[in-house]
Amino acid sequence: MSIDFEGRVAIVTGAGGGLGRAYALELARRGAKVVVNDLGGARDGTGHSDAAASVVEEIEKAGGTAMANGASVSDFAEVEAMAAAARERWGGIHILINNAGILRDKSFAKMEMADFRAVVDVHLNGSANCAKAVWETMRAQNYGRILMTSSSTGLFGNFGQANYGAAKLGLVGLARTLALEGARHDIRVNTIAPTAATRMTEELFPPEMLAAFNPDNVVPAALFLVSEVAPTNVIAGAGAGVVQAAYITLTPGVALPEGRRTVEEVAASWDRIADRTGEIVPQSGAEQTMLILKTLAG
Repeated sequence: MSIDFEGRVAIVTGAGGGLGRAYALELARRGAKVVVNDLGGARDGTGHSDAAASVVEEIEKAGGTAMANGASVSDFAEVEAMAAAARERWGGIHILINNAGILRDKSFAKMEMADFRAVVDVHLNGSANCAKAVWETMRAQNYGRILMTSSSTGLFGNFGQANYGAAKLGLVGLARTLALEGARHDIRVNTIAPTAATRMTEELFPPEMLAAFNPDNVVPAALFLVSEVAPTNVIAGAGAGVVQAAYITLTPGVALPEGRRTVEEVAASWDRIADRTGEIVPQSGAEQTMLILKTLAG
């Protein structure tokens, strides 16, 4: 099976370098018209550059079609204008890859709340802004693919990244809800947790590992998740050519008897509560209630 993106219009945020650039280049190579969005700021989100224009030049030299956009994803008006420009030029928007991000790492004890808000605003609110800007277009055309970028920090935690982790797990909740709301219009929404050596992360990798964790090795998983044959409501990990699936699970739990629903009873029952035998992978929040009722019924 060959996967192409002929006739598709894609917006890739944070596409001036790293993962976003790699996504944009491959989407264009496979036939998509690509909006290359990048504010062109430094790793902490400050400053500007012409990074997006450079990627557009790469795409056009290779025979592809693209346009540069310098909108800040945290500014909804700018994002709406970006989406409008794509619709006006190419007639629709079929794919959104929310990849833009910044880092302001510090231990929580030393972190200023302004840095907490800034990271959440770009990653979480920025992704919501972009999704909102394309949502009605995707509903009207009964087709859409949206990819959120989470992180192992969001899924599993990491010292010194409370702001980043909060935003990245928030994106999982956003993606899973939009997947449910978009299903009737064939809008499929997925999440990727990439591991790649980019400008934001390269100092975390030993030099001998940089080649293995080249951003190009994440591209196949990401593009599958925005393709016509994509699943929906999934969380994928990808790095160094390895593609993984991550799950949020729920144990059956323990039904505490009437008269014994106490703190002490929870403590005494914790090992059984945490026992993963019979756990499920809920596809919506309602399944937690359903599992509670099933556990109560015995």
